[in-house]
Parts: sequence; C-alpha cells; structure tokens
Amino acid sequence: MSPASALPRIHWTQDGTERDALWRSEAAVPPPKRVVMADDRMPADQAYKLACEGTALLWCGDFQNARHLLQALMRRLDRKPARHKPAAATTATQAFHQHRQLQGQRAHILGMVLIPFEADHRIPLRRAPDAQQACLEAYGPGSEPYVASLRELLGLIGAHEWRKKGVEIPALQDRIHAHYGVFSPVRGEYVDLVAQAPLPDKTLAFDIGTGSGVLAAVLAKRGVQRIVATDQSDRALACAQDNLTRLKLQPQVELQKVDLFPEGRAPLVVCNPPWVPAKPSSPIEYAVYDPDSAMLKGFLSGLAAHLTPQGEGWLILSDLAEHLGLRSREDLLGWIAAAGLQVTGRQDIRPRHPKASDPSDPLHRARAAEVTSLWKLAPVRKDESLVA
Repeated sequence: MSPASALPRIHWTQDGTERDALWRSEAAVPPPKRVVMADDRMPADQAYKLACEGTALLWCGDFQNARHLLQALMRRLDRKPARHKPAAATTATQAFHQHRQLQGQRAHILGMVLIPFEADHRIPLRRAPDAQQACLEAYGPGSEPYVASLRELLGLIGAHEWRKKGVEIPALQDRIHAHYGVFSPVRGEYVDLVAQAPLPDKTLAFDIGTGSGVLAAVLAKRGVQRIVATDQSDRALACAQDNLTRLKLQPQVELQKVDLFPEGRAPLVVCNPPWVPAKPSSPIEYAVYDPDSAMLKGFLSGLAAHLTPQGEGWLILSDLAEHLGLRSREDLLGWIAAAGLQVTGRQDIRPRHPKASDPSDPLHRARAAEVTSLWKLAPVRKDESLVA
C-alpha cells in the first residue's frame, strides 16, 4: 500500500468546475487523462464506446446501476464482432501471449468505470455497500478523498470475503487466510507434496518466499523444530504472521524480510517460486509470474551455499511453462547443473483445479498436461551422477 503523498491525482470537470482527487490503482495503472461524469441515464452503448476510446466514466449515480453497467460492458466485450478478434493461435506460446493481451485489453476497458471514495473509504453513492474494511485492508488508512475503478473495488471486496472465509488445508486440519495481494493456496496440490515428502531433518528449515505462510505452517505441523521463513513483501509477512499466530505455530517460525535466503545454512530449504516466466500486471500476479525466471534462478544459484553438508533443497514447480513453450526442461536442468546441484529425487502430482478439465479455457491443452513436482536437490559430490 502506497502513502497518499506518493499517489498520483486524477482530474475532471463537474458542473463547470475543475476538480481533482487522489488516484488509487493497485495495478499501478496511471490515472485516465480523459474523464467524464456518468450516471444512471447513460446508455450502455455510449459507455462502451467511450471506454473503448480511453475515456473514463466517473460515476455519480446509483451504485448498483454502476455494477449493472459494468456487466453490460462485459457482455459487449464477450460478443465483440469476429473481425475485431485475433486469428486463432497455432502454438501454445502464441495462445498464452494472445490470452494475456486480451486479458489486458479487457481489464483496460472495464477499468474505465470509476467510483468516488471519501477519505475514510466510504462510497458517497446511493445504495453503495459498506466496503470500508475491504479498502482499509488493501489501501491502509485514508487521508483524503480518492477515486478508484469499480472493477478494482469489486476485487477488493472479493479478496476481503476470501480472507474471512479462508482456504481449507487438509495437512493443517485448519484454514489459511490470505490477505489482499498475497497468493491464496487454492491450488492445494503443491501443499500436499510438502506435506507428504519424507523430511531429511527436523531441526531447521528455510522457507523461501513464504507468502501466506502455508508451507512454513505445514513444516511446523510436521514437527520441524525451527523454521526461518522469508519474503520481500510486507503484506506477505503480515499475512504469514497472522496465520501462524492463529494456528499457534508462531513459536516455531521466525519471519524475516530478506531477498530469498536468510543467513546461515539449513538441512532443508524449501521454495515454491512463481511458476510462469512472464511479466506480472498486478501485485497478486507476482506470485504466479516470474519475469525471466529470476526468482527460480536466484534460488537455484544460492541454494548450495545455504545447505548443510547433507542438506536437501525442495523446489516446488509446475511444468505449465514448459507446455506453454516459455521454458524448457533442458533450461531447468541446465540451471540446476550450473548451480552445482544435482537432482536426487522427484515427486509429481496432477492438478485438481477446474481449469485443468475445462475445454473452453484458451490454455486448456497446456493445463490438462500440467504436472507439479517437488524436486529434491543437493550439491554435486564426487562420484555422484545426475538423476534426470
């Protein structure tokens, strides 16, 4: 969350008077340059035309009608004439990039419906919901009125509800509650791998990029006496702190704000880096997209220096990027070898999420073939050969 002094301002004209306010965008989208006032009288076709042209609509009517307008824009995007749609992709890589481009275009157009907020996060519109707590969790305390997109607000409300509900984690016999901007462990197969793999040692483990703290919690539940969990995100560290405290596992886990590794060595070092080497477009996507596989490479290159002599590194990684043509298995094995590491074992699991069995998903073929693996890594020693 950014301090108000660091936020840009949005400008518009209302009743012949020039006005401005703070602009909030968690995806760091710049404020629209063209803004017009809109209310319940604006036809959906006119709103769609303006949004496609890059003109934002600052809503001053009934809040629920703003939601209806957003839904009308979605329907128009879904039935866009074929002449405006790109040609069908011929490779998985083309399909991925085309999918991301369409997602970006869609987000841009839908993000043109704007909502005003008071400094305390109240929405000064008829029939507006009480979203103060959801906004407080994402933005922090407010200092003056601001404007944000309706689409972002609905995302904040959804994240707040998910945070309250949490995600059931069988290995914990409890739930993990993800904060806004922190990846939720809704895909539980990678957690199952960590819950089931034989532990090489129970004295100490490092959890690199802990996020919600779910893997640190699983290791603690499995009896690891001390875990050092790291992350660069203040949101992630606060989220992990809350989860570990609620689960009564905080005494076993030390949280540190560092880039990748803490100081020292451990007999077990665990990392679940983002799985897809692509540019994220919002904060939450940093848990999914890793530009140029930077975190993956960083973990591999530093692992040997942070393992005890008989220590074991666990890399939890999906091969979705391989099926999308964004990274090859040869690349991965080459980075492992270049880091002075060898593969001593591997456990695989198939995804269980709905998209893996949804033929209408544009990336269905890659998702259906996906396998998530726990790679067991150790420093190369004399007379030991690489296990492919």
